[in-house]
Amino acid sequence: MGGKNSVGFLALIIGIVLLPFFVTNDYYLGVLIFTAFNCLACIGLCLLMGYAGQISIGHGAFIAIGAYTSGILTSKFAWSPWLAMLCGILLVIVIAFCLGIPALRLKGHYLAMATLGFASIVHIIAVAAVDLTGGPSGLVNIPRLDLFGYVLNSDRQYFYFSWSVVALGVYIAFNLINSRVGRGLQALHGSEDAASSLGINITSYKVQIFMLSAVFASISGSLYAYYMNYIDPGPFDVSHSVLLITMVAVGGLHNIWGAMIGAIVLSLLPEFLSFLSDYLQVFGIEYQPDYDTLVYGGILLIIMLFLPEGIFIGLVKAISFIKASIKKVLGKKFSESGADRVE
Repeated sequence: MGGKNSVGFLALIIGIVLLPFFVTNDYYLGVLIFTAFNCLACIGLCLLMGYAGQISIGHGAFIAIGAYTSGILTSKFAWSPWLAMLCGILLVIVIAFCLGIPALRLKGHYLAMATLGFASIVHIIAVAAVDLTGGPSGLVNIPRLDLFGYVLNSDRQYFYFSWSVVALGVYIAFNLINSRVGRGLQALHGSEDAASSLGINITSYKVQIFMLSAVFASISGSLYAYYMNYIDPGPFDVSHSVLLITMVAVGGLHNIWGAMIGAIVLSLLPEFLSFLSDYLQVFGIEYQPDYDTLVYGGILLIIMLFLPEGIFIGLVKAISFIKASIKKVLGKKFSESGADRVE
């Protein structure tokens, strides 16, 4: 990691350290913790979609597998939360490998439909396997995480821990992108035939990045289970997988920072809409929760039409344009003042 990414990473660390001193309300800290879970899953999805060019509508399933593996092993078999999380990671690696070999031979919409079917199957199992998962009633008595015997009981503690995991994920992602493997993935995204002609094993690269992105999702699910101490199939349906893709697309497919910005914006958006609805009622306008889907769709449509590269690249271009305009205006003023002195 170097250059502007190092500056961004330093800003992320400073933000993680300072934010709880300004956001002291436990509810809003909880919202930021959920945002961290989404950011972690979106980092893995960005590596898969933005850098390797593979479409997946099944990452909600990997989150569910991580959450349920951790929840079942800790609540029913009294395993250590860390060991249960590791088992969840190993399980999604095996599943991603078995699913990735045949599915990643598909392209475009066919690959998307294959991963969509996988997400549907996992959700159905979570609902139907009542003895194992608790079914629609959910799984209870999931313990909190502990660090060296110190249990993370407060939201403030879990905020620092969850966002530290996100920072570690960002560090790993950027080091991967700047490595030989990362350059191979970008070549694969550009043209599979060209990448193959350069000696890149495209099948191996696809499967490996698919497994890595599944690991990010599994860790996100495990952290969610330990934070909530309860899980049910509701948050892991297909719509959550679609929401993750929307987050990455809104922020920017081809940039890790963009994926994180998209995750942050769409994670905080429901809270903003809830805040806005209170003011709309003053004017006799009643905002319904069903409108959220309309708002999400409208935002995605606007982004795709006017900022196809995502919010992050759009902001970067806007800042560059403003800087260039200021330099142009200042340069013109200096040249005019210099001409006046000559006269």
